[in-house]
Amino acid sequence: MVVHVDPEARGDERGALLAFLDAERGGVRRALLGVGEEAAATRPTAGELSLSGLLKHVRLTEQGWLAQAMGAAPQPAEGETYADHEHGFALVGEETVAAELAAWAEVARRTEEFVRAAETLDATFPLPDAPWFPVGQRVSLRWLLLRLITETARHAGHADIIRETLDGAVAYELVARERGQKWGG
Repeated sequence: MVVHVDPEARGDERGALLAFLDAERGGVRRALLGVGEEAAATRPTAGELSLSGLLKHVRLTEQGWLAQAMGAAPQPAEGETYADHEHGFALVGEETVAAELAAWAEVARRTEEFVRAAETLDATFPLPDAPWFPVGQRVSLRWLLLRLITETARHAGHADIIRETLDGAVAYELVARERGQKWGG
């Protein structure tokens, strides 16, 4: 797991934005280091969020935005509402953290491939038909990357809080532990 500390060193705007997005994905992944399925599903704060639920949500969010940008956004089923998407914050049935991480890695690969293949980050696509978006507005691929960075960073912060509540571990300590190093005093 690599945290990109100097994304501009890659030499281009796409590389920088993709590196920032990947660094924020790393925040969510790090929060899951060493956590079993049961602990990942617990909701230790006053809210309804769990580590595995956040993982699923960020994967679904990135997957949905990628589909929208590619012009293949899934259409809701007959009678389905946005409230029906709340199940996106919990693993259900046979879903596992490992499977979600693998699925997210594939979504991330497809996101990078799509962005790198685009002629320009100024290319646009329509916003989804949702009550919180203006009707008929289009946004750029640059907007998409900034949206994904913002969304993923917000939930990486949530994941930090949940992980620290579970066992006192913090992100830098988890990275050090993963590398076999000691963190702090």
